[in-house]
Amino acid sequence: MNWAVIMAGGYGERFWPMSRRKRPKQLLPIVGRKTMIQQTVERLLPIVPASRMMVVTQREQVALVRKQLPRVKHIVAEPMGKNTAPCIALAAAIIGKHDPNAVMAVVPADSWIGDDEKYRRVVGDSLAMAAQRDVLITIGIQPTSAHTGYGYVQVGAAISDRFWKARRFVEKPDRATAEQFLASGDYRWNAGMFVWSLRSIGAAFQKYRPEMWADVRSLTRIYPELEKISIDYAIMEKAGNVVVANGDFEWDDVGDWAAVERHAGRGGMVAPEFVSVDATGCVIAGEAGHTVAAVGVRDLVIVHTKDATLVCHKNEAQRVRELVKKLAGDRKYKKLL
Repeated sequence: MNWAVIMAGGYGERFWPMSRRKRPKQLLPIVGRKTMIQQTVERLLPIVPASRMMVVTQREQVALVRKQLPRVKHIVAEPMGKNTAPCIALAAAIIGKHDPNAVMAVVPADSWIGDDEKYRRVVGDSLAMAAQRDVLITIGIQPTSAHTGYGYVQVGAAISDRFWKARRFVEKPDRATAEQFLASGDYRWNAGMFVWSLRSIGAAFQKYRPEMWADVRSLTRIYPELEKISIDYAIMEKAGNVVVANGDFEWDDVGDWAAVERHAGRGGMVAPEFVSVDATGCVIAGEAGHTVAAVGVRDLVIVHTKDATLVCHKNEAQRVRELVKKLAGDRKYKKLL
């Protein structure tokens, strides 16, 4: 049977001060009227029932996840964040106890998708292939720009008009390399969305990360000792049976506040009370009851909450994570995390 695993363990540090440990990015309406994780679940429901969806999150977020997703039965709390490989291994081990013949789609909780129908077709086709073949499928997005903030996957020989063999994975490139990738037509953005059967991913873990697979499957109290590693490094870059699905839908990982501007007009996290004079190109977010005013400024991110205000240039939005780390290092500011 088809299952969906939704990875929701991040803290969304680049969306501080709205995003906090108990209510991170994926549990906020960053783009759209509903939260990002609610949108993710609704997007998948036509092809995977809520009874076979699993959300893997952090302990302090479980209560809010349950409140936002009352139909989703399987909410799993990681003892601590260990990147995507342990997260996926844990989910696979638990699903295996319910359904040893499961086929799994594994997706982030916080992606923006421009066409839900196209997305479901790609995921559905991938689930069908994974049920029949020993493959590890990654959904590759057709790049629309030479983006340096995404990883890439190079496609090889065509399997069909919708699938290729994977040639290699490439981490975030510099600008010149990204432009070469875009021009070649052989590269796709690595969106962190995967599809495989339980048997195939189990065999891959047994081959490339046998200790992690054994430890997680035994469900012993060793999670803090597990290797902190992504599924790309742990499995996908090593395996010889990786297939790239043609993700021909609009996609955005909405990685920082500057990205919100690309989705202006779709509702979501914008200041409800904002007044400006000669202010252009700004991203403004705030809470009801507080007016944000701006005069003569350009390309700023301004985010106001009841206990913190962020001001930064849009070009520096990725560095908000650095600010969060600085706050974490000072006891006076830890209450803001």
